[in-house]
Amino acid sequence: MTAPLLLAYICAALLFQLALGIGVMVWRRRGVAAKTPVAESVETRPVSSGAWPGWREFRVLRREFEDDTHTQCSFYLVPVDGAALPPFRPGQFLTFTLQVADAGEPGGQRTITRCYSLSDRPEPTCYRITIKRIPTPDDRPLVPPGASSSHFHDRIRAGDVLQVKAPSGHFFIDPDPQVPAVLIAGGIGVTPMMSMLRWCLAEQPGRTLHLYYGVRQGGEHAFKLQLEQLANSHPNFHLSVVYSRPGPNDAPERDYQQAGHVDIDLLRRTLPHGRHQFYVCGPAAMMESLVPALARWGVPQPDIHFEAFGPASVRLPGATPQAQAAGLAAPLAIHFRRSGRTLTWDGKDDTLLDFAERHDVAVASGCRSGGCGTCETKLISGRVRYANPPEHDVAPRHCLLCVGRPESALEIEA
Repeated sequence: MTAPLLLAYICAALLFQLALGIGVMVWRRRGVAAKTPVAESVETRPVSSGAWPGWREFRVLRREFEDDTHTQCSFYLVPVDGAALPPFRPGQFLTFTLQVADAGEPGGQRTITRCYSLSDRPEPTCYRITIKRIPTPDDRPLVPPGASSSHFHDRIRAGDVLQVKAPSGHFFIDPDPQVPAVLIAGGIGVTPMMSMLRWCLAEQPGRTLHLYYGVRQGGEHAFKLQLEQLANSHPNFHLSVVYSRPGPNDAPERDYQQAGHVDIDLLRRTLPHGRHQFYVCGPAAMMESLVPALARWGVPQPDIHFEAFGPASVRLPGATPQAQAAGLAAPLAIHFRRSGRTLTWDGKDDTLLDFAERHDVAVASGCRSGGCGTCETKLISGRVRYANPPEHDVAPRHCLLCVGRPESALEIEA
């Protein structure tokens, strides 16, 4: 056998083995594919995170008053860059940074950060917030009116540009349409409920919804015509308006359904039996009484969702502060440098913000849920922990008072 012929035989054998190997591999792959289920409706496009980093410019498209006394004003906001807006979870808020007038500051202005609930369902072109003017309290004439609400009502007009952070917050409606939702609002606490309500009616028209809305009298009744139209056109939406101090021109059944307050007795009388998910937002007095009462009524804690407007200490029956649950070995000294006070942390408060407010230490706050960063404070010494990682990116050697608790003695710049 000649050398070229031998080489040809060897090459042919190698090609046969290669072809055989490829055939076996293809057969195995087909066998595996036949045994593997194919996913249906796989989304291959990138999914939006629903947020943008940092601040984004929004222009005020228009403003509209929502009550007869003109204390509650809606602001419609569109992005300056013209890009589509990401969706948000109904009930969440926007964060604003504002330059407000302050004669006591250099230049006559100071920068503040505030959070306001979105008051409409998600739209790709526009956001809506609704802000109530906060006046000087009648019983405390030396307390100034709300700096942010006065700024919006008195200075912000159509065409103005605002700096806004993306929607955030942990207070939003469960999307399960099988569970009836009970929305309970006090005063301006109706704003996140409007977002939840309008989203549900648009996306889940068959879902059973109840709204209990408490205000003092008809002049402060926000979204009155809108709510009545929605109740008349959606048979699964049940509206109960409660006036605590009806005015002489306020008529029962026409303007409101109940006189008094939204309390647990009213809910027990008017809600049908069965499981409901409760969403509560309002002033401190309402939150501190109604939320624990729901738990005592037997509502499971996972079905109770709440957000307070302003300082409120809400604790469900049987719940203990995290420090007590973990075992507080000894009281801790908390030194507020700017205030010049050293106080003793005894574990009775849920957060450092609650602790500061209980002792009349002035600290700024916004969302009270770790989302906006308004209460971010320099941590001079010590350690602060969080039950859950906050949404706001905390700067190094800083802490968030609204969701933080001390792990050691602290010195903070507040």
